[in-house]
Parts: sequence; structure tokens; C-alpha cells
Amino acid sequence: MFRPAIIKKLGEEELFNPGHPACHGCGFSITLRHVLKAAGKNTIFVVPAGCTSIVAGTMNKATFGVPFYHTAFAASAAVGSGIVEALSRRGRDDINVIVWAGDGATYDIGFATLSGAAERGHNILYICNDNEAYMNTGIQRSGGTPRGAWTTTTWEGKREAKKDLIRIMMSHNIPYIATATPAYPLDLYNKVKKALSIRGFKYLHVLNPCPPGWRIDTSLTIEVAKRAVLSGVWILLEYENGRLKLNPPSNTMLEKRRIPLGDYLKIQGRFKHLFKPENKWLLEKLKNDIDEMWNWVKEMLAK
Repeated sequence: MFRPAIIKKLGEEELFNPGHPACHGCGFSITLRHVLKAAGKNTIFVVPAGCTSIVAGTMNKATFGVPFYHTAFAASAAVGSGIVEALSRRGRDDINVIVWAGDGATYDIGFATLSGAAERGHNILYICNDNEAYMNTGIQRSGGTPRGAWTTTTWEGKREAKKDLIRIMMSHNIPYIATATPAYPLDLYNKVKKALSIRGFKYLHVLNPCPPGWRIDTSLTIEVAKRAVLSGVWILLEYENGRLKLNPPSNTMLEKRRIPLGDYLKIQGRFKHLFKPENKWLLEKLKNDIDEMWNWVKEMLAK
């Protein structure tokens, strides 16, 4: 449970309406609520095909308390760029333009327009809703699916590593990149606020557990998101003007022992096969992926 003091800091205005069709325990619906609180009413959302397209609703049954555009899978960042240009022609620089796209629309199908908008430096906050698979169409693997994870297209466990999109976005020389999870709502809220205060293209990557896709109980969404951080699988960080910074509790994990990786993996049905003797090699590769990520972090912090 979140402490009342934290909830109060997030504000009382609700721009994510109740009664939406998200699954019970949906991680991204929790995240969206906090993002909208941080962004406020003066915001336009761009949403490509995905779970959020369904949750957003239509016409008088809209879940969002701000204007939003449904757009094609590959086009969200390009549509966001067009909105920014149109607003600029009208002399409006007081409206937040936020692209909210899943891992499929970010890592894979929509990466071309994401990269283009970042290279052009359009004044957009792009948020990747990463639930690590194409959940809306039946839990197929994406470039964001971690090594070893079960999906309906990797039923023996994905053999390839999760694409390192944070480092890819760093190569675009944009002013602000950050990661978050709904388990640390104030961290998420503050990062959205900070990103929106910066001109240019900003990228926020949020790990959002999906109970059906991750094979977890609907009551465990926040616990799983928390364990992702405490095990070192997901690092809370900011990259601003060429400098990397770790946020609590990730900032203590270079010296402090992380919780066992198994504490994160074993409560998710999508990883249960990794603990069979014949899959030990795949589990070791996943551990190596995590160690390599932390070695890179150490190198970056030492610069």
C-alpha cells in the first residue's frame, strides 16, 4: 500500500476516469493515472494501437480527461511531431504533447518514427509503456521481451536478450531520458514533471507488469514491479545532458546486495520453466544480461 503522504503529493485531480476496461491489476493503468496527474489538463495524448487504445475508450465514454488521438501502430511519434508543429503555427507552446506507446510500438513497429522525432528534437514527451510483449494481440514476443520469458510465440522461453532501448535513445543526444515503475509513484510523478519542464524530445521508459501476460495474480502488480527494481532487473535512472544518475533505491545497489533474482522470477508464471534443470543455461544467460547492464552503469557513473 502507498503511504497517505505520498498520495497527497501526487495531487487530488483525477484525469484518468474510472470504469475503464483495463484488466484487474493492470500496471499501465496505475501508471497512466499518475502520468495524467503530473501532466495536468493542458495536455494532448497520442496513443497508437495497443491495450491503451481499448482502455482509452471512444467519444462520450473516454477514459482520458484530456484530448487524445488514436493512431496507427507505426505512426505515434510522427503524429506527435505533427501536433507540435501545428500548435507552434498557432503560437501555442503551453500544451504538453505526450506520446504513450507500448513496447511493440516502441521497440519494433514504431521505432522509425520514434528515432526520427528524437533526431529532429520535437518538443514531445515519449513514454514507453513496457509490459514486455504484444499483450493486446495475444502475448507475442517483442524486442522488449526479456531473455527466457514465455510468450505465445516463445513457449520454451525467448532465446534473445531484451533490446537495450535506453542506450539506443542515448545515442540520439536528447536532453532527458528516465526510467520508472508504478511501484515508486512519486519517482514516476516527479520524472514526468521534470521531463515536461524541459524543451525538446524527452523519453520516459516505464516497466508495467501485466497480470495475464506475466502470469501473476492481480494483487501482485506493485509487488512484482518493486521486486524488478530490488533485484536489479530494472534500474531507476535519469540521463540528463550527458550525465547518468541512479534514483532510489537503485542508487544503493552498487554497494548494497540486491535481492535474489529468483525472488522476482519465481512469482511469475512466464519464467517458471527457467528453474527446470534443462533450462539452467537460459537462466544463466539472463543473469549475464543483468550483470552486463550493471557493469555498463558502473562505467557510465565513473566517467
